[in-house]
This record gives sequence, structure tokens and C-alpha cells, in this order.
Amino acid sequence: MTRFSPRTAPLRRAGGLAATALLLAAGPLTVAAAAPARAADPVFTLGGPAETALHPYAEGGGAPKRSTAGITVTNPADEGYEGEFTLTFDLTGVAGVADVAFDPGPGVECETKGTRSAVCTGDTLAPGLSTVTGLLLGAAKGSEQGASGTIRVTGEARSATSTPLAAPFTPFTTRVTVGGPDLVMRKLPFDHEPTPGQKQQAPITFANRGSRDADGVVLTLRYSRGLDIPQRYSNCAYTTDETWTTARCSVDGAFEAGATYTLAAPLTLEATTRAYRDLFAYGIQEAGTVPREASAARSERGSGTVLRAVPLTKAVAARGVDLEPGDNEQEAEFRTANTADFVAYGDEASGAAGATVTARLGFHNDGPAWIGRIRSGGSVAAVDFTVPQGATVTSAPKGCRGVTAEGAYREDRKTPAPRYLCPAPTAVRDGGGLDLSFGLRIDKALIGAAGRVTVRGPGLQEAGLPFDPKPGNNTARVVLNGQSGGGPSPSPAPPAEGGLGAGSGRTPSAAPGTSGTGAPGTTGRGGSLASTGSPAAMTASVTAIAALTTGLALFAAARRRRKA
Repeated sequence: MTRFSPRTAPLRRAGGLAATALLLAAGPLTVAAAAPARAADPVFTLGGPAETALHPYAEGGGAPKRSTAGITVTNPADEGYEGEFTLTFDLTGVAGVADVAFDPGPGVECETKGTRSAVCTGDTLAPGLSTVTGLLLGAAKGSEQGASGTIRVTGEARSATSTPLAAPFTPFTTRVTVGGPDLVMRKLPFDHEPTPGQKQQAPITFANRGSRDADGVVLTLRYSRGLDIPQRYSNCAYTTDETWTTARCSVDGAFEAGATYTLAAPLTLEATTRAYRDLFAYGIQEAGTVPREASAARSERGSGTVLRAVPLTKAVAARGVDLEPGDNEQEAEFRTANTADFVAYGDEASGAAGATVTARLGFHNDGPAWIGRIRSGGSVAAVDFTVPQGATVTSAPKGCRGVTAEGAYREDRKTPAPRYLCPAPTAVRDGGGLDLSFGLRIDKALIGAAGRVTVRGPGLQEAGLPFDPKPGNNTARVVLNGQSGGGPSPSPAPPAEGGLGAGSGRTPSAAPGTSGTGAPGTTGRGGSLASTGSPAAMTASVTAIAALTTGLALFAAARRRRKA
């Protein structure tokens, strides 16, 4: 039988063997004390849709149109659970209302027992949320509009020791109803390649193609950072984050089956000066069926007029759960001719051999556009950092990948690398960027050792940034023991293209306990590299001072003898 997550098996067995060995070594008293640990067994949560609407039974014959409801299990543990589990479905509540079949997931087998119950069994539960089986639901012959009933799901599991767990599953109940509205959103004919500042009308239009009326609707508008809808309606709640603005508009009224509706006045969709690659999603659901999101607590009401919907065509027929939720929403993608200037910045510091410093580097977006790969979810760029000669990376930011000096794949993930590739987020807003912090140990105190910082495409084969009109400032440097970093003052190395921290607009402060004046082991030129000098370096400094003091004392004594 195929398992959900077979890779978790060795980890679980290894953990069990290690725990057993420790208990045996600790003796009888320790074993007795550890017995109540069964309370740590995970409690699995069953879930699925609260309610599912069924297409009415077709009296004329033909294959019935089925609806699907996925039954899920949430495993709160960080690893998969191995052991037999059984889910029992009580179908007595939908007798005469719905016919039920099963579409089990991987590693699960389901068996119906007449029309009253069914059982699904498996032997592994993956961590997190997974779908155990789909319920294929069709209206039963002779069922009437509005007929409804419930399906109750319970579960039981056995651990690897075959001991039943007392209450491993929280039960779940879903309601099934015959008939319902079917709200369908019409697709709008936008210009998908606007220019910054261009405005387009959006006459949102939807229909109810179901068998029952919808009692009020919720219009959801979701648009990415480069777009805006200037109207702010009083019956809409607005939530904005780094990437999206979401408006949920509650529209009262009975939206009749067979009728088509449009907004009393069309919306205005604007491509702002920061637009580049953007999405606009617009959907319609019956009131009371839209789940409340955590972000709703931070939403703000509009102060404008009330958004209303008016009929375009007359209805032919009455209210419930949507029969086809998949056609409730439409989406438009826009490609705006615009640019964004990604500017790299670096850092510099000084320190003796053995000292460890912290280099802060990265890039920021000078705009005007924001850049996001919100459909693919991939990184929009990456920071490519080549470590200065004579230094070793002691700590790298999470997500940064070490590569060879030539940029090739490096199998060794444990030892420090000469070069690092750090992905940027999926979206970088105008004024945003990526700030990174590397720990560097100075193995050899070379004068003016420089590392290269480049903001580039997200992969080693994607060097360019097609949206960036100023590639000259995509590169900066990290310099160790430069001219202002203490010690001798050599001629500075020629700057990399773009200069050190070119155009970054950042002035990092000196590390705590330093003056930023270039003393050994401190930052120079206002850099942000803090030093943690080694004991060996401190000992050498003390020895040198003692030797100098002794020499001066001997010289003074010799002069006194000559005068005498």
C-alpha cells in the first residue's frame, strides 16, 4: 500500500529505538515515570466543506451531475504518523437525499456498507493538511429541492504498538443540500497592456444560473500593488498588505435564479505609476458562505457611496449553497510598460587576523515600479556575493546557497563557500529590497581585500534584470582593511561598477563600542561591520604595548646616566 510520506518512516523508527534504549538504560524507576507520555500522541483534526449543494436529480435520465467534497485530516506533528487509522462515515443522515461514492487518496482504501455507512482505512498520515478521500455526491432519485441531511465522520488510530489511541480524531460533520444558487462571474474585456496612469472601466456583471435564489451576495475585489480602484464604497471592507489590496463588498437583496446583474455604476481600475506585472481578481459568493479571514479584523470601511447591483435580465425562478463554485471568480493579468531600478549596496570594515566582522549587503528598489512574480511564486532577483580574499564566512543568512567561485553547484553544504547566491522574495515593492548579514572571519589581514555584491536574475543562468534600466548600479563591494580601515593607508582599489553601496541611501552606524574612525577591528567610513577580535589578537596587542613601554623606560634611564 502506497504511503503518504514514506520518507518519515526511518526518522520515526530511529526516534523510537533511541527512546527505548534510553529508558532501558535508566532502569525501572525512569520507565514508570515515562509511561504517561502517551498524552503526547497527536490529535488529528478531520475537516472539509461545511455544506455542499447538489444538482437536482435529472428525472429524464442520463448520468447524474455530481458534486465533490474533500475530507481532510490535519496532523499537527512535524513528521508523518505511522500506524493504522480508520475513518467511519455515518450516511444515515443523507438517506433519500444523496447517493455517496468515494474517491480515496494515495494509500487509502474505502468500502461502503450498504447505504448506511462506509469505512476508509490507511496506514500513514503526512504532517500538516492532507486530503484522505473525496466524497462524490449526487442527488438521490425522488429527492426534492431543498432536501438536506448530514454526513458525520469519526476516526480511530492505532500506534506502532497496536494500542488504540483514546481520542486521536476530532469528529467532523458536513451538510448536503439538494439545489442551490449558481453564481457565475462574467469575464471583462480589459486592455492587458496598459501604460502607467491608464484607467479602465470594470462593469462587474454576474448571473445566477442555479435552481434557487441567493440571499445577498459578497463581491470580492483583489488587486496587486501596481493597480488601484479609486472608489471606496461604504459597504466594502478594505485590507491592504505588502502585495495586495482586498475589498469585500456586501450587497443586500434577493438575487434570483435565472437573472443577470451588473453594478449600478462601473468600477474604475487604474494602472498606477508603480505598475509592472499585476493581477486583478473579481469574484461573487452568496452572503454567509464566505469564511471570515484573520485579516478582516484589520480592515477599514470605505467612506463613499453604497455599491449596488441592478438586474440586467429578469429571473425565471429561489436560495442555498453554490452548485458550481469554480465559476464564481474571474482573473485578469496586466503587463504594464514600466521600469524598476535595483541598486546594490555593500560595506567595509577593518580587523586584525582572527577577528570576525559582520558584513551587511543587499539591494533596494528605487522604483518607480514594484516587481512581483505573484503568479509563479518565484524569486524576482538574487544577490550574488563573492567573499573577499583572505576571509571565511562564519554565518550566512537563511536561504543563501553556497556555490563554487565560478558559480557552479556545490555538493558540500557544511564548509564555508567562496561565493553565495541569496534569492529575493516573490515580490519587492518600490522602496523595498533585500538586506543580508554575513559573518566574516579575517584569516589574513590583506590591505583592501574586496568582495563583489551583485543584484541579478534569480538563477545563475538568468544574469539580467529586464525591468532595470540602470545596470551600472547593480554591483557594489565589501572591502576589508581598506584605506580608512586603520593601519597603513594604501591607495584604494579601483571601485567596482556602481561603487561601494552605490545609491543605497543608507548610512550604517558604527558598531557598538567603536567610533567608526578606522581603528583596527572597527568599521571604517561609517560602515556597519562590527568586530569580535580573537584572544590571540588581543594578546599580541598587549605584548606590543608592554614592549614599547619597556623600551621607553630603558631609553630614559640611559639618558640620565649620560647626563650624570
